[in-house]
Amino acid sequence: MLSCMSTSLFDQLFQMTVVVADTGDINAIRKFKPRDATTNPSLIVSAAQMKEYAPLVDEALVWARKQVGPGASRDAIVRSAIDRLSVVFGLHILGIIEGRVSTEVDARLSFDTQKTIEKARTLIAQYEAAGMPRGRVLIKIASTWEGIRAAEVLEREGIHCNLTLLFGIHQAIACAEAGVTLISPFVGRILDWYKKSTGKTEYLPQEDPGVQSVVQIYEYFKHFGYKTEIMGASFRNLGEIIELAGCDLLTIAPAFLEELSKSQGTLVRKLDPARARSLSIKRVPMDEATFRTMHAADRMATDKLEEGIQGFTKAMVSLEKLVEEKV
Repeated sequence: MLSCMSTSLFDQLFQMTVVVADTGDINAIRKFKPRDATTNPSLIVSAAQMKEYAPLVDEALVWARKQVGPGASRDAIVRSAIDRLSVVFGLHILGIIEGRVSTEVDARLSFDTQKTIEKARTLIAQYEAAGMPRGRVLIKIASTWEGIRAAEVLEREGIHCNLTLLFGIHQAIACAEAGVTLISPFVGRILDWYKKSTGKTEYLPQEDPGVQSVVQIYEYFKHFGYKTEIMGASFRNLGEIIELAGCDLLTIAPAFLEELSKSQGTLVRKLDPARARSLSIKRVPMDEATFRTMHAADRMATDKLEEGIQGFTKAMVSLEKLVEEKV
């Protein structure tokens, strides 16, 4: 615990948790200077529509036209340009931060292990061709069974992965046993589901179902000594962030980073690995049958994974239309 009342909650959180900027807005990243940053198709769509980033879209299109060659179809140019746009944003972000950037695989590949592997290799090859080592890039993949298997292969190749759209302990355990670098449990989306399904409009931060899910995963991982890092994501209020102080990483939208930087007080560390190791926790052996059984039994995880894939797919389609108009 930090007791200095003169420092902001942001400064105190920075001392116990790796703060990640959850945005594609390069100016916001420059302002808060997080160690890492993460993007997704929705964030890139928002950023790509800003006038100041129009040159990045144009840069991606020029690159794509050269890459696919003369006579290529419009679709081929658009697909190539979108891959490049993700990398271009990532490269610009990596020029500001010291750590890693997460770049997402097309959500439409979420149930195709081989195509996910191929797309990840394509993205990493572009980063490396630009002089960026693969150790500074995390490939974001949905936490389906097929996505986790793709990540297992990629990790063996030194391509580090961030498993996203994670809502259940079964997904987390499968990721840890596959040796993935990082997982992103979606705190706020879990809360959204429980509010909608129960009709309850308010939860105390410590009773928030999303917070409780991350706490359960954190304690399981630290108890059994898994190397996989946990990055809480998708926050709905400041209380969720404060309640997860001490988590390995937290990816936070600029609005909450601003609020934390303006808030004073004492931030108490809530998650502690030593305490987790002292708990009595039963190990859950994980294989495909167990994963699918647990997933089917967890209606929240089933609903939110499907919804998340659909949402990222919709964002990718919007990005394709935006790029196609420029073509």
